[in-house]
Amino acid sequence: MAQLDRVFHSLADATRRAVIAQLAGGPASVGDLARQHRMALPSFMKHVRVLEESGIVASRKAGRVRMCSLRPELLIEAQGWLEAERRTWESRLDRLDAFIETLAAKENADGHQ
Repeated sequence: MAQLDRVFHSLADATRRAVIAQLAGGPASVGDLARQHRMALPSFMKHVRVLEESGIVASRKAGRVRMCSLRPELLIEAQGWLEAERRTWESRLDRLDAFIETLAAKENADGHQ
């Protein structure tokens, strides 16, 4: 669960979500990624580190350039967790709807006697 917590922490920030979207198109250098954000490079690097620590992004040094790439496996795990939660809540809401319909039918039956 700690890994899932780190993934959701990473997704909690708009800049990091934007970086993930950028990397969905393929690997990119930190410089290319940073150019699309209005912040100093050291601040941007903090976002990259959070993404790396969560495992969503991997980076490697190629000469003087740090290249980043998306590792979607953990996003897929998070999606699976969200899907399971959605099914749980849909089931609960379906049972609530059925209960309300039962109450309404009983009320209508009692009112028409």
